[in-house]
Amino acid sequence: MINMITKRSLIQKRLNLDDVGVLENMPQVFVDRVPTLNGKYERRVVKVGDGSIIKLFDRTPIPKKETDVVCPHFLELKWANGCYFNCAWCYLQGTFRFLERGKRPFIKDWNKVTLHLKALFEHNSRSELLNAGELSDSLIGENLDPPASERLIKLFQSQDTYKLLLVTKSDRVENLLRLEPENVVVSFSINAYPVAERWEKGAPHPMKRIKAAKKLYEHGYPVRVRIDPMVPVSGWKDAYEKLVHEIFDNLRPERITLGTLRGLSTTIRCAKDTSWVKFLDERSNWGLKPRFEVRREMYRFVMDLLEREYGYRDYAMCKETVGMWEALGLDYREIKCNCLL
Repeated sequence: MINMITKRSLIQKRLNLDDVGVLENMPQVFVDRVPTLNGKYERRVVKVGDGSIIKLFDRTPIPKKETDVVCPHFLELKWANGCYFNCAWCYLQGTFRFLERGKRPFIKDWNKVTLHLKALFEHNSRSELLNAGELSDSLIGENLDPPASERLIKLFQSQDTYKLLLVTKSDRVENLLRLEPENVVVSFSINAYPVAERWEKGAPHPMKRIKAAKKLYEHGYPVRVRIDPMVPVSGWKDAYEKLVHEIFDNLRPERITLGTLRGLSTTIRCAKDTSWVKFLDERSNWGLKPRFEVRREMYRFVMDLLEREYGYRDYAMCKETVGMWEALGLDYREIKCNCLL
């Protein structure tokens, strides 16, 4: 049996910890039985320490009714808050409404982030993907020295059980191109040109995001794409068809997530530009959505395009209702979610 001192030194060596005192302050990793979409339970990490850095996203209950949205529970890496871009429908406007800084980017204490990640890595329970872009754009710290993305990626490269998910609308990928694409997945949120130009203020043009995705794809990164939220503007079929062709002219995404416009009540109340709210007609347990028939037509159009033109079926829908999955002949229990391995 390995005694505690020997075990500590082994952990220290593996995680590159140069201070034995750090180990004594390692936060506890909490595990619990978590319900799954197929009706079973599995033991998973639900939080590390106080949950302020690593926590299971479980705010969407397992769906029971047709109007309940489907969203598998995933691990959030809450290393930062906020975003520099000003998308009209950004839910961070409501999430951070009580903070004086609002959704202005804020990076948390790196020592705490590092300690909580290393506690998780030592726990080593099962392979998981940690979403570093649920409460912030994942590339808000590229001006730092070293860049935030580099610090996060190098932490994940110190082990081989967990992977990092970077979710972004940015085109600033120079720092990522200097690193090996190990244990990292990058997901780009890209919208149709007229939609992005009207409502995604401050974000790079969709073509710039596609070119950035292409660079990472050619460098060896697994690249995913979120076409979300799709908005039924005039001429939406031409706009989203053009977007799909532009994407596949440059790369073949590992996974594509489709979503339509949705508005939580707090988002709508806190939004400075509410011109997009006119598209919302229907209630779900995750806010307002466009009418069911409109959403179904948009999904069917893009899915058929992906299958017909590119033989592509690695797609899923984000926070969409059980009724929609059934209407499209899809099994939500087999979801290929952006936030999961």
